[in-house]
Amino acid sequence: MQGVNCKRFLQNQMQKHLKYFTFLLKQLIFLLIVFTICRIIFLLFNLKYFNDSGTPEIFKAFLFGLRFDLSAILAFNVIFIFFQLLPFKFRKNNLFQKILKYLFIIVNSILILANCIDFVYFRFILKRTTFDIFNYMVLGSDFFILLPSYIKSFWYILLIWILLILFLNFIYNKILRFFLLKEEPVKFYYLFQSLIFILCFVLTSIGIRGGLQYKPITIIDAGKNISVQNIPLVLNTPFAIIQTWNKAEIKEIKYFDEQKLKSIYNPVHNYYDKNKPFRKLNVVIIVMESFSKEYTGLVNDKNFVSYTPFLDSLIKESLVFRNAFANGSNSISGIPAIVAGIPSLMNEPYITSVFAGNKIYGLAALLRKEGYATSFFHGGTNGTMGFEAFASVAGFEKYYGRKEYDNEKDYDGNWGIYDEEFFKFFAGKLNGMKQPFFSTFFSLSSHHPYSVPVKYKNRFNKGKLKIHESIGYADYSMKRFFDAASKSKWFDNTLFIITADHTGEAEHPAFSNVIGKHEIPLIFYMHNNPLKEINNEIAQQIDIMPSILDYLNYPAEFISFGVSLFDTTSNHFAVNYPNNNYQLLKDDYSIIFNGSKITEVYNLKTDSLLQNNLVNKISVSKNEDFLKAFIQSYNWRLIKNKLVP
Repeated sequence: MQGVNCKRFLQNQMQKHLKYFTFLLKQLIFLLIVFTICRIIFLLFNLKYFNDSGTPEIFKAFLFGLRFDLSAILAFNVIFIFFQLLPFKFRKNNLFQKILKYLFIIVNSILILANCIDFVYFRFILKRTTFDIFNYMVLGSDFFILLPSYIKSFWYILLIWILLILFLNFIYNKILRFFLLKEEPVKFYYLFQSLIFILCFVLTSIGIRGGLQYKPITIIDAGKNISVQNIPLVLNTPFAIIQTWNKAEIKEIKYFDEQKLKSIYNPVHNYYDKNKPFRKLNVVIIVMESFSKEYTGLVNDKNFVSYTPFLDSLIKESLVFRNAFANGSNSISGIPAIVAGIPSLMNEPYITSVFAGNKIYGLAALLRKEGYATSFFHGGTNGTMGFEAFASVAGFEKYYGRKEYDNEKDYDGNWGIYDEEFFKFFAGKLNGMKQPFFSTFFSLSSHHPYSVPVKYKNRFNKGKLKIHESIGYADYSMKRFFDAASKSKWFDNTLFIITADHTGEAEHPAFSNVIGKHEIPLIFYMHNNPLKEINNEIAQQIDIMPSILDYLNYPAEFISFGVSLFDTTSNHFAVNYPNNNYQLLKDDYSIIFNGSKITEVYNLKTDSLLQNNLVNKISVSKNEDFLKAFIQSYNWRLIKNKLVP
């Protein structure tokens, strides 16, 4: 009987000692449930990007995701955990507990908001939001101008967030009332509470690290045992943000010695043929916002609808690369790739990275040496995305934005000047330029919220996605530009390159995976010129600069990470950086490299939906060496500021 009483006494004392720990544990378990709910909603909003994964793969993503959820929850709630477990009796104070409650609700409301934002933002950037989002927010004033329109368009996200916060507050109060956090007399209070405090912080540290492995988990660990396509489903947004905060974008890597490196890959080019003259053609690059290949007539499938009748007509008169790819997933990554041959193979886009101040010779700087007038046109508010500053660094003499346009009647109320009006402005400025000139035009109307002038209401095919109507409008605006330009004296002496900064939201499964969501148009057009062919070689944005310089017979060395598409001796390829993994498209194969090893291999011709991973079935050692050499050269040149010959 005495033994039973002793056992009951010990159990009673243990329950009293563990009261705060149990309360805390239940709150953290509930947070895990909320994060899982967010992951379910994220999946439902973006199902088409994961609909080829299959139930077992999605289940694995949810299961592995708990590890990353726990890491983020513990990291962001470490102050709450610390004060909740402090081994002092003042924690029973009502005011103290009320402060802790507000701390818990505010911190986790922000975490949940981050997850909620990616319910829709993911479809624009095709990855979990990382810390670079804060750089976008301070580049110009677009974020604050556009915030009301985003809230209006995606009001349901705000509603979901509010409901989750109310749910969070309700459960917290319920658990708090159940435990009625009142200190009761216990034996050896400070000794046992101190031991519990120490033990819990050891466990918290292990949880933040993601386990007892040698190194804490990072974003790249989300790709273990799961395809790169599903990494965003494993991750949560707070984890992605904290993992990319104050981190070095890239590190110097040495896979090969210098001689071996150059024999595999070398970004220094010289296409000059001394037996031919330098061709002083005008060059105009037109970058169409979010113009996915999927929206155009380049998709040879009767089940696809084209929203670009003018571009389709131009394709018949042009050199077209059917298998062209963006090197990034956003505008701020696309522009350096197109005009300077620099991809963004890191979390941070080149423009906002620590390397943005590097000395570079882009197309504008190189052609200025040959007597070209150079200009960059973007109808957005000056300073947006850092384009104006980058244009200056890249060698453009003049920048024309919303300020230079100077007519607010044509402002779309969100991003800048409507495409049709700014294209008209562009044509007028080109008419006044001294030849030869090099100019880049970047459209904007096919960017969310996809504004179309009222006078064109119901004029363009609305399609199934909101972007489709604005694509039709942007295409029409480009047609109006070509109609005007074709009457100009400089038109027949001008090489036009038309491409996209990145892709837009996908409608079809083939354009929802890590390959399809990088497919863009790439068109070379010159009036009354034999540049008329559908070319099936792999091409990419960083090939544009060397291709132009090759075509013009530029008489000097230059650096570009791409190759000339006119060079038939080159083995063409495309490279990008989806979900913190390197992707190389080359020799009919897509390979995914996580920095240490090849994790996925797909046949580009026979497996467009990426359902048959060949990583253990075929050898891609040559392509692996090529990609390693590319990464080594890219990292070294950015770190050492070696982007000029």
